[in-house]
Amino acid sequence: MMNNPSVDAVVIGTGIIGAMAAHYLQEDGRSVLMIERGEVSRGASSGNAGILAFPEIIPIAAPGMMWKAPKWLLDPLGPLSLPPSYALNMMPWLWRLWRASARPAFERTVAVHAGMMPLASSEMLRVIERTGLKNMVSRTGTLDLYDSEASLNAAAADWDAKRKAGFEFGRVGRREIDTLQPGLAAQFRHGMFTPDGLQVSDPYEFTRALVDHAIARGASLRIGEVARIKPAASGAYLQLADGAVFEAKTVVLACGAWSKNLAASLGDHAPLETERGYNTTLPPGAFPLQRQLYFNDHGFVVTPLSSGIRVGGAVELGGLRLPPNYRRSEAMLKKAKTFLPELDTEGGRQWMGFRPSMPDCLPVIGPSSATRAVIHAFGHGHLGLTQSAATGRLVADIAARRAPALSIEPFRIGRFR
Repeated sequence: MMNNPSVDAVVIGTGIIGAMAAHYLQEDGRSVLMIERGEVSRGASSGNAGILAFPEIIPIAAPGMMWKAPKWLLDPLGPLSLPPSYALNMMPWLWRLWRASARPAFERTVAVHAGMMPLASSEMLRVIERTGLKNMVSRTGTLDLYDSEASLNAAAADWDAKRKAGFEFGRVGRREIDTLQPGLAAQFRHGMFTPDGLQVSDPYEFTRALVDHAIARGASLRIGEVARIKPAASGAYLQLADGAVFEAKTVVLACGAWSKNLAASLGDHAPLETERGYNTTLPPGAFPLQRQLYFNDHGFVVTPLSSGIRVGGAVELGGLRLPPNYRRSEAMLKKAKTFLPELDTEGGRQWMGFRPSMPDCLPVIGPSSATRAVIHAFGHGHLGLTQSAATGRLVADIAARRAPALSIEPFRIGRFR
């Protein structure tokens, strides 16, 4: 069956999760082959806001969320959109999302994220130190903005949960807001400031630098699409779309939104869907942005990158095949201009990417039910960059058959049976 030499460890996907998995496997002395179906590191990892959002332990699936959803869905350019042509496909996922928003399930998810974030933070700091990427991460602080005192007060329980998890922040009024970020519209008189907020200079450059670091340490890279995975006596077989077949001792499935079908080829059925994220990156100098700005009542963020000012966010549940609707990017940019009156909105680059999202807002991390040689690492939703180093650490622990740094029970793929 095999027409290529066997390899030690294969990582499918060169996004931030795959790059971190490769790094940690190499730290264990493993030789690594990375396989990428498209352009290296140009998937969802390249288009995020570049925020290391360790305090973001509150899932989208929250009590009361489903009461708000119909209002959002009626606005095709609002913070949550579901194109009618894809609505039927989304029903099973939305049903699971609704179940995950019940209070007991919500509290469990918050606890899981709160338990994972310290590992995510400490491991990220270790990675950037070991790889020489410290110059690509800065402590800018994060400013969360609210339209009114009532909307800030409505989020009090979420902020209390973050405080209990050990995160530090403070409430700010208009005077402090003007100091933290001059040039905001007068309506923003209420906010929360997190001084320890971390930012990578550019998410694509950061992810690509990790891939290049792995290659410099001996990893190989192959461009090709994995068509299926099959258990083998000493690992797993991978069959590529071009007919090539590899046998690997360890396989890490970390190809984001494209992981679902490959997991299914092993008999692992994950209710993975895609949140199609949109953004516009304006040229450097479009606005003197000093730090990350979350516009919490509008579902988007404005963030400073080395490549420019990125305006992005919102959620469109549309799968992998529908064409992009860049009116969503334009709507966010129009709002950003209203909120930042001096923002120059000319010359921007539009982008749409696929966030791999699970309905319970937790990733899938752990061995396949078919073979321990295949390790799943996908479905991080909005927290891929944030939780990437922790995921890489857990993947390496599982591959080495040692006790993981964190219990993987909440992340097992069998939780959906």
